[in-house]
Amino acid sequence: MAENKTEKATPKKKDDARKKGQVAKSADVNGAAILLAGLLALSATAPGALDEIRLAMYQVFDLMQRPEVVDQKGVGTLFWLVGQHVGMAFLPVAGACFVAGLAAAAGQVGLKPTPAAIKPKFKLLNPATGIKNLFNPQHLAFETAKNLLKTAVVGAIAALAVFPKLDELAALVGMPPQAVLPEIAGTVMSIAQRAAVAYLAIAAIDFIYQRWRFEKNLRMDKEEIKQEFKQMQLPAEIKAAQRRRAMEMSRARMMDAVPTADVIVTNPTHYSVALKYESGTEAPVVVAKGVDNLAFKIREAAKNAGVMIVPDPPLARTLYASVDVGRQIPEELFHAVAQLLAYVYRVAGTQRSAA
Repeated sequence: MAENKTEKATPKKKDDARKKGQVAKSADVNGAAILLAGLLALSATAPGALDEIRLAMYQVFDLMQRPEVVDQKGVGTLFWLVGQHVGMAFLPVAGACFVAGLAAAAGQVGLKPTPAAIKPKFKLLNPATGIKNLFNPQHLAFETAKNLLKTAVVGAIAALAVFPKLDELAALVGMPPQAVLPEIAGTVMSIAQRAAVAYLAIAAIDFIYQRWRFEKNLRMDKEEIKQEFKQMQLPAEIKAAQRRRAMEMSRARMMDAVPTADVIVTNPTHYSVALKYESGTEAPVVVAKGVDNLAFKIREAAKNAGVMIVPDPPLARTLYASVDVGRQIPEELFHAVAQLLAYVYRVAGTQRSAA
Protein backbone atom coordinates (compact mmCIF):
# COMPACT_ATOMS: atom_id res chain seq x y z
CA MET A 1 0.00 0.00 0.00
CA ALA A 2 1.26 3.49 -0.86
CA GLU A 3 0.42 4.83 2.62
CA ASN A 4 2.78 2.24 4.21
CA LYS A 5 5.76 3.41 2.16
CA THR A 6 7.05 5.87 4.71
CA GLU A 7 10.78 5.12 4.57
CA LYS A 8 13.31 6.80 2.30
CA ALA A 9 14.71 4.68 -0.49
CA THR A 10 17.93 2.87 0.28
CA PRO A 11 21.07 3.51 -1.79
CA LYS A 12 20.60 0.09 -3.40
CA LYS A 13 17.09 0.89 -4.55
CA LYS A 14 18.24 4.25 -5.91
CA ASP A 15 21.08 2.52 -7.74
CA ASP A 16 18.70 -0.08 -9.18
CA ALA A 17 16.35 2.69 -10.33
CA ARG A 18 19.25 4.49 -12.01
CA LYS A 19 20.27 1.33 -13.85
CA LYS A 20 16.73 1.25 -15.26
CA GLY A 21 17.08 4.86 -16.41
CA GLN A 22 14.85 6.24 -13.64
CA VAL A 23 16.31 9.53 -12.38
CA ALA A 24 15.02 12.85 -11.11
CA LYS A 25 15.27 15.39 -13.90
CA SER A 26 13.42 18.38 -15.29
CA ALA A 27 13.07 19.10 -18.98
CA ASP A 28 12.64 22.78 -18.10
CA VAL A 29 16.18 22.95 -16.70
CA ASN A 30 17.58 21.79 -20.03
CA GLY A 31 15.32 24.14 -21.96
CA ALA A 32 16.17 27.16 -19.80
CA ALA A 33 19.91 26.48 -19.93
CA ILE A 34 19.87 26.08 -23.72
CA LEU A 35 17.77 29.22 -24.17
CA LEU A 36 19.99 31.34 -21.92
CA ALA A 37 23.22 30.02 -23.50
CA GLY A 38 21.85 30.63 -27.00
CA LEU A 39 20.85 34.19 -26.19
CA LEU A 40 24.19 35.00 -24.56
CA ALA A 41 26.09 33.50 -27.50
CA LEU A 42 23.89 35.40 -29.94
CA SER A 43 24.56 38.66 -28.09
CA ALA A 44 28.30 38.08 -28.20
CA THR A 45 28.50 36.92 -31.81
CA ALA A 46 25.73 38.98 -33.43
CA PRO A 47 28.07 41.53 -35.11
CA GLY A 48 30.23 38.77 -36.58
CA ALA A 49 27.13 36.82 -37.67
CA LEU A 50 25.75 39.88 -39.45
CA ASP A 51 29.08 40.35 -41.22
CA GLU A 52 29.03 36.72 -42.41
CA ILE A 53 25.44 37.02 -43.68
CA ARG A 54 26.23 40.37 -45.35
CA LEU A 55 29.24 38.81 -47.08
CA ALA A 56 27.11 35.89 -48.26
CA MET A 57 24.57 38.32 -49.75
CA TYR A 58 27.31 40.28 -51.52
CA GLN A 59 28.61 37.08 -53.10
CA VAL A 60 25.10 36.07 -54.20
CA PHE A 61 24.51 39.49 -55.78
CA ASP A 62 27.91 39.31 -57.46
CA LEU A 63 27.03 35.96 -59.06
CA MET A 64 23.61 37.26 -60.11
CA GLN A 65 25.35 40.02 -62.09
CA ARG A 66 27.20 37.32 -64.05
CA PRO A 67 24.48 34.94 -65.33
CA GLU A 68 26.99 33.10 -67.53
CA VAL A 69 28.65 31.49 -64.47
CA VAL A 70 25.41 30.43 -62.81
CA ASP A 71 25.18 27.05 -64.51
CA GLN A 72 24.73 23.72 -62.70
CA LYS A 73 28.22 23.99 -61.22
CA GLY A 74 27.76 27.64 -60.38
CA VAL A 75 24.52 26.98 -58.47
CA GLY A 76 26.31 24.34 -56.40
CA THR A 77 29.10 26.81 -55.67
CA LEU A 78 26.52 29.42 -54.71
CA PHE A 79 24.83 27.12 -52.19
CA TRP A 80 28.22 26.08 -50.81
CA LEU A 81 29.31 29.68 -50.27
CA VAL A 82 26.04 30.68 -48.64
CA GLY A 83 26.07 27.56 -46.47
CA GLN A 84 29.60 28.30 -45.29
CA HIS A 85 28.77 31.83 -44.23
CA VAL A 86 25.48 30.89 -42.56
CA GLY A 87 27.23 28.03 -40.77
CA MET A 88 30.00 30.33 -39.53
CA ALA A 89 27.34 32.78 -38.36
CA PHE A 90 25.32 30.32 -36.28
CA LEU A 91 27.91 27.69 -35.35
CA PRO A 92 28.91 29.50 -32.11
CA VAL A 93 25.25 29.71 -31.06
CA ALA A 94 24.61 26.04 -31.84
CA GLY A 95 27.81 25.05 -30.02
CA ALA A 96 26.86 27.05 -26.95
CA CYS A 97 23.39 25.45 -26.91
CA PHE A 98 24.90 21.97 -27.25
CA VAL A 99 27.35 22.51 -24.39
CA ALA A 100 24.65 24.06 -22.19
CA GLY A 101 22.31 21.13 -22.83
CA LEU A 102 25.02 18.61 -21.89
CA ALA A 103 25.96 20.58 -18.80
CA ALA A 104 22.33 20.88 -17.66
CA ALA A 105 21.73 17.15 -18.13
CA ALA A 106 24.98 16.23 -16.35
CA GLY A 107 24.18 18.63 -13.53
CA GLN A 108 20.87 16.90 -12.91
CA VAL A 109 21.73 13.21 -13.29
CA GLY A 110 25.54 13.09 -13.21
CA LEU A 111 27.98 11.72 -15.75
CA LYS A 112 27.04 8.04 -15.44
CA PRO A 113 25.47 6.92 -18.72
CA THR A 114 22.81 4.23 -18.32
CA PRO A 115 22.23 1.96 -21.35
CA ALA A 116 18.75 1.09 -20.05
CA ALA A 117 17.70 4.73 -20.49
CA ILE A 118 18.14 4.55 -24.27
CA LYS A 119 16.74 1.05 -24.62
CA PRO A 120 13.38 1.13 -26.48
CA LYS A 121 10.40 0.75 -24.14
CA PHE A 122 7.29 -0.29 -26.04
CA LYS A 123 5.09 0.51 -23.05
CA LEU A 124 5.97 4.18 -23.52
CA LEU A 125 4.50 4.04 -27.03
CA ASN A 126 1.08 3.22 -25.58
CA PRO A 127 -0.99 6.42 -26.10
CA ALA A 128 -3.50 5.44 -23.42
CA THR A 129 -0.74 5.24 -20.80
CA GLY A 130 0.64 8.59 -21.92
CA ILE A 131 -2.79 10.24 -21.71
CA LYS A 132 -3.37 8.68 -18.29
CA ASN A 133 -0.07 10.08 -17.00
CA LEU A 134 -0.74 13.43 -18.64
CA PHE A 135 -4.10 13.81 -16.91
CA ASN A 136 -2.90 12.61 -13.52
CA PRO A 137 -4.58 15.15 -11.14
CA GLN A 138 -1.42 15.97 -9.18
CA HIS A 139 0.78 16.18 -12.27
CA LEU A 140 -1.83 18.17 -14.20
CA ALA A 141 -2.28 20.70 -11.38
CA PHE A 142 1.46 21.33 -11.06
CA GLU A 143 2.03 21.57 -14.82
CA THR A 144 -0.91 23.96 -15.20
CA ALA A 145 0.37 26.18 -12.39
CA LYS A 146 3.89 26.11 -13.83
CA ASN A 147 2.74 27.07 -17.33
CA LEU A 148 0.57 29.88 -15.96
CA LEU A 149 3.55 31.12 -13.95
CA LYS A 150 5.77 31.05 -17.04
CA THR A 151 3.21 33.00 -19.05
CA ALA A 152 2.70 35.56 -16.28
CA VAL A 153 6.43 36.08 -15.71
CA VAL A 154 7.26 36.48 -19.40
CA GLY A 155 4.31 38.84 -19.85
CA ALA A 156 5.34 40.92 -16.83
CA ILE A 157 8.95 41.13 -18.02
CA ALA A 158 7.87 42.22 -21.49
CA ALA A 159 5.50 44.82 -20.08
CA LEU A 160 8.12 46.25 -17.68
CA ALA A 161 10.65 46.45 -20.50
CA VAL A 162 8.38 47.93 -23.18
CA PHE A 163 6.07 50.36 -21.33
CA PRO A 164 8.85 52.71 -20.10
CA LYS A 165 10.18 52.89 -23.67
CA LEU A 166 6.89 53.54 -25.48
CA ASP A 167 7.79 57.18 -26.16
CA GLU A 168 11.26 56.21 -27.43
CA LEU A 169 9.82 53.49 -29.67
CA ALA A 170 7.20 55.91 -31.01
CA ALA A 171 9.96 58.35 -31.92
CA LEU A 172 11.52 55.70 -34.18
CA VAL A 173 8.63 55.95 -36.62
CA GLY A 174 9.87 57.39 -39.90
CA MET A 175 13.54 56.80 -39.15
CA PRO A 176 15.69 54.82 -41.60
CA PRO A 177 16.01 51.05 -41.04
CA GLN A 178 19.69 51.41 -40.15
CA ALA A 179 18.68 53.37 -37.04
CA VAL A 180 15.51 51.45 -36.18
CA LEU A 181 16.79 47.87 -36.34
CA PRO A 182 19.56 48.15 -33.70
CA GLU A 183 17.17 49.78 -31.23
CA ILE A 184 14.45 47.16 -31.73
CA ALA A 185 16.96 44.32 -31.70
CA GLY A 186 18.44 45.58 -28.42
CA THR A 187 15.00 45.81 -26.81
CA VAL A 188 13.98 42.35 -27.98
CA MET A 189 17.27 40.82 -26.82
CA SER A 190 16.95 42.49 -23.42
CA ILE A 191 13.43 41.09 -22.97
CA ALA A 192 14.51 37.63 -24.10
CA GLN A 193 17.50 37.50 -21.74
CA ARG A 194 15.42 38.59 -18.75
CA ALA A 195 12.76 36.03 -19.65
CA ALA A 196 15.44 33.34 -19.93
CA VAL A 197 16.74 34.15 -16.44
CA ALA A 198 13.19 33.99 -15.07
CA TYR A 199 12.64 30.71 -16.91
CA LEU A 200 15.80 29.35 -15.29
CA ALA A 201 14.39 30.21 -11.85
CA ILE A 202 11.12 28.46 -12.71
CA ALA A 203 13.10 25.48 -13.98
CA ALA A 204 14.93 25.29 -10.64
CA ILE A 205 11.56 25.10 -8.86
CA ASP A 206 10.45 22.38 -11.29
CA PHE A 207 13.65 20.41 -10.63
CA ILE A 208 13.04 20.56 -6.87
CA TYR A 209 9.49 19.29 -7.45
CA GLN A 210 10.62 16.51 -9.79
CA ARG A 211 13.24 15.41 -7.25
CA TRP A 212 10.65 15.38 -4.46
CA ARG A 213 8.23 13.44 -6.63
CA PHE A 214 10.95 10.94 -7.60
CA GLU A 215 11.98 10.40 -3.97
CA LYS A 216 8.34 9.93 -2.99
CA ASN A 217 7.77 7.29 -5.69
CA LEU A 218 10.87 5.40 -4.52
CA ARG A 219 9.79 5.25 -0.88
CA MET A 220 9.79 1.83 0.76
CA ASP A 221 7.92 0.20 3.61
CA LYS A 222 9.69 -1.32 6.60
CA GLU A 223 9.24 -4.86 5.31
CA GLU A 224 10.96 -4.04 2.02
CA ILE A 225 13.92 -2.59 3.90
CA LYS A 226 14.15 -5.70 6.08
CA GLN A 227 14.07 -8.00 3.06
CA GLU A 228 16.70 -5.92 1.28
CA PHE A 229 18.95 -6.02 4.33
CA LYS A 230 18.60 -9.81 4.49
CA GLN A 231 19.44 -10.12 0.82
CA MET A 232 22.55 -8.00 1.28
CA GLN A 233 23.80 -10.42 3.96
CA LEU A 234 23.48 -13.50 1.74
CA PRO A 235 26.29 -14.81 -0.49
CA ALA A 236 25.91 -14.26 -4.24
CA GLU A 237 25.47 -18.02 -4.86
CA ILE A 238 22.51 -18.22 -2.48
CA LYS A 239 20.94 -15.09 -3.99
CA ALA A 240 21.25 -16.58 -7.48
CA ALA A 241 19.76 -19.87 -6.28
CA GLN A 242 16.86 -18.00 -4.66
CA ARG A 243 16.20 -16.11 -7.87
CA ARG A 244 16.24 -19.32 -9.90
CA ARG A 245 13.93 -21.02 -7.42
CA ALA A 246 11.53 -18.09 -7.41
CA MET A 247 11.52 -18.05 -11.22
CA GLU A 248 10.89 -21.80 -11.39
CA MET A 249 8.01 -21.58 -8.89
CA SER A 250 6.52 -18.62 -10.75
CA ARG A 251 6.76 -20.49 -14.06
CA ALA A 252 5.22 -23.63 -12.52
CA ARG A 253 2.28 -21.64 -11.14
CA MET A 254 1.86 -20.00 -14.52
CA MET A 255 1.84 -23.35 -16.35
CA ASP A 256 -0.70 -24.72 -13.84
CA ALA A 257 -2.98 -21.81 -14.75
CA VAL A 258 -2.89 -22.52 -18.51
CA PRO A 259 -5.62 -25.24 -18.42
CA THR A 260 -7.96 -22.77 -16.67
CA ALA A 261 -7.60 -20.18 -19.45
CA ASP A 262 -10.38 -19.37 -21.92
CA VAL A 263 -8.09 -18.80 -24.89
CA ILE A 264 -4.42 -18.73 -25.90
CA VAL A 265 -3.47 -15.83 -28.19
CA THR A 266 -0.41 -16.63 -30.30
CA ASN A 267 2.02 -14.99 -32.70
CA PRO A 268 1.68 -17.99 -33.71
CA THR A 269 5.27 -19.23 -33.18
CA HIS A 270 7.12 -16.73 -30.99
CA TYR A 271 4.51 -15.46 -28.50
CA SER A 272 1.76 -17.10 -26.46
CA VAL A 273 -0.54 -15.31 -24.02
CA ALA A 274 -3.22 -17.10 -21.98
CA LEU A 275 -6.36 -15.10 -21.11
CA LYS A 276 -9.04 -15.92 -18.56
CA TYR A 277 -12.28 -14.09 -17.90
CA GLU A 278 -14.46 -14.71 -14.86
CA SER A 279 -18.02 -13.43 -14.62
CA GLY A 280 -18.26 -10.43 -12.34
CA THR A 281 -14.72 -9.20 -12.92
CA GLU A 282 -13.96 -5.96 -14.71
CA ALA A 283 -11.73 -7.40 -17.43
CA PRO A 284 -9.93 -10.58 -18.57
CA VAL A 285 -6.66 -11.45 -16.83
CA VAL A 286 -3.38 -12.66 -18.33
CA VAL A 287 -2.72 -15.92 -16.48
CA ALA A 288 0.35 -16.98 -18.49
CA LYS A 289 2.62 -15.66 -21.18
CA GLY A 290 5.85 -16.69 -22.82
CA VAL A 291 8.13 -16.33 -25.80
CA ASP A 292 9.81 -18.97 -27.99
CA ASN A 293 10.33 -22.20 -25.96
CA LEU A 294 8.04 -21.14 -23.13
CA ALA A 295 5.43 -20.09 -25.68
CA PHE A 296 5.63 -23.58 -27.20
CA LYS A 297 5.11 -25.19 -23.76
CA ILE A 298 2.07 -22.98 -23.14
CA ARG A 299 0.55 -24.07 -26.46
CA GLU A 300 1.25 -27.73 -25.69
CA ALA A 301 -0.36 -27.45 -22.26
CA ALA A 302 -3.35 -25.69 -23.82
CA LYS A 303 -3.77 -28.46 -26.46
CA ASN A 304 -3.69 -31.14 -23.77
CA ALA A 305 -6.31 -29.25 -21.74
CA GLY A 306 -8.53 -28.50 -24.73
CA VAL A 307 -8.07 -24.72 -24.51
CA MET A 308 -8.63 -22.97 -27.83
CA ILE A 309 -5.56 -21.45 -29.50
CA VAL A 310 -6.20 -18.41 -31.72
CA PRO A 311 -3.48 -16.81 -33.88
CA ASP A 312 -3.54 -13.00 -33.62
CA PRO A 313 0.05 -11.68 -33.96
CA PRO A 314 -0.59 -7.95 -33.23
CA LEU A 315 -2.73 -8.67 -30.17
CA ALA A 316 -0.33 -11.35 -28.88
CA ARG A 317 2.67 -9.03 -29.14
CA THR A 318 0.80 -6.14 -27.51
CA LEU A 319 -0.47 -8.27 -24.62
CA TYR A 320 2.97 -9.77 -24.04
CA ALA A 321 4.68 -6.37 -24.00
CA SER A 322 2.15 -4.41 -21.95
CA VAL A 323 0.45 -6.77 -19.45
CA ASP A 324 2.17 -8.69 -16.66
CA VAL A 325 1.01 -12.13 -15.54
CA GLY A 326 -1.85 -11.86 -13.06
CA ARG A 327 -2.87 -8.40 -14.30
CA GLN A 328 -6.05 -7.34 -16.05
CA ILE A 329 -5.79 -6.17 -19.64
CA PRO A 330 -5.77 -2.37 -20.12
CA GLU A 331 -8.88 -0.54 -21.24
CA GLU A 332 -7.55 0.16 -24.74
CA LEU A 333 -7.48 -3.60 -25.44
CA PHE A 334 -11.03 -4.30 -24.21
CA HIS A 335 -12.57 -4.18 -27.67
CA ALA A 336 -10.03 -6.49 -29.34
CA VAL A 337 -10.11 -9.04 -26.51
CA ALA A 338 -13.92 -8.90 -26.29
CA GLN A 339 -14.17 -9.76 -29.99
CA LEU A 340 -11.70 -12.61 -29.49
CA LEU A 341 -13.59 -14.06 -26.51
CA ALA A 342 -16.91 -13.72 -28.33
CA TYR A 343 -15.44 -15.80 -31.17
CA VAL A 344 -14.13 -18.41 -28.72
CA TYR A 345 -17.47 -18.71 -26.91
CA ARG A 346 -19.32 -18.92 -30.23
CA VAL A 347 -17.10 -21.75 -31.49
CA ALA A 348 -17.39 -23.56 -28.17
CA GLY A 349 -21.18 -23.28 -28.28
CA THR A 350 -21.28 -24.62 -31.83
CA GLN A 351 -19.11 -27.59 -30.82
CA ARG A 352 -21.38 -28.39 -27.87
CA SER A 353 -24.46 -28.22 -30.10
CA ALA A 354 -22.85 -30.55 -32.65
CA ALA A 355 -21.94 -33.00 -29.89
